[in-house]
Parts: sequence; C-alpha cells; structure tokens
Amino acid sequence: MKIRLTGDEIRKILDIESPEFPKYVSQILNLANRNAQGTRPKVVGQMSELMKEFDGRTFPQWEKWYLDRNPKAIENATNKILEMVGNFKAALSKVDKEMGYRWVEDLVIIKTFVGLKFQEAILKKGAQMKGTTYRLALPEDESKGIDGYIGEMPVSIKPETYKLKTGMRENIGAKIIYYEKLDDGLAADYGEIFEQG
Repeated sequence: MKIRLTGDEIRKILDIESPEFPKYVSQILNLANRNAQGTRPKVVGQMSELMKEFDGRTFPQWEKWYLDRNPKAIENATNKILEMVGNFKAALSKVDKEMGYRWVEDLVIIKTFVGLKFQEAILKKGAQMKGTTYRLALPEDESKGIDGYIGEMPVSIKPETYKLKTGMRENIGAKIIYYEKLDDGLAADYGEIFEQG
C-alpha cells in the first residue's frame, strides 16, 4: 500500500507548527528568495551536511543546535530576501497595461516562434560561420534523421542529452550539432561540422 504524505501532514505528525501567511505571500517570498539566493549554502549552510552532523532527535533540539552554530544565518537570509522584495515593489510600480500587453505578446508570439524555430537559427548560424548557405530538411531527409543542410553537408540537430543515448548515433548519416537550452537562449556545439574528414 502506497500512502502520500503532504508537507503539512508531515509537520503535524512531527508536532511542528505551520505558520500561516496571507494569500500570495509565500509565492512572493519564494520568488524573492530564488532571485536573492537567500537560502543558499553560503548564507544558511549546507543543510544536508548539517543534518548529518546533528545528533539530536527532536525539532526543538535541531532548532537550538542549528542556531547555536549559525546565529546570524536566518537574519542574513531574511535581509537578502526582503531587499529583493523591495526591488519587486519598485518594479511593480512600473507595471501598467501597456507593459503587461508587451510582456504577454513577447511570451505568446515571439518566444513561441523562437522556441519552435531554433533549429533554423542553428543552421543559419552554422552556414554563416562556414560562409555558405543552409536549408531545412525535406520530409524524406527528416526520416533519415537529417534536420537540414549547411552547404551540401547533411546536419542533425540534437540536445546535449542525446550523447548519453548509446547505439542511436550510428543510424544518422549526418554531422551532429548538439545544443543546450539556456534561460536566455541556447548554446550550440558546431564542432562536428568543422571536423576534417
């Protein structure tokens, strides 16, 4: 029998009070913390390692043990997070209907198009680097694992994780450009298209 325990249920079982926060406050503080990195190990310590060192059993023992060793950690983390909340407040005062519209338009129209057309961008950049032309694959090329051509060279565009999949590469009769999606775009490895041979 498999039983799922929520975080709140675990707290109740361990007799730990759950603080109540007004609607949206936890989400805002989580976002501020992610941006401020207020609870990173350099601020509050490496929690998994600290828990290994802790030889107590109860929550009050843990709380005392942790705070004795890291007396300023909670305050330092709080200060970083609240500074980011201040930044959010300043940014929120600049948000109006026009800005909201531009943001949604960028997300829905521009980023969708860019996200779906990134293969063409990779091919075009490779062609520019080689001083030649490019074209997208035809359906019969795609069935062979070819995504396009740089000059006359057939090219397959694969995520970096493809390297971990053994036995698949032999079936592709094309040079491979590996890519990795990043927060602000992507990184592409054109090494194979510049190999001699």
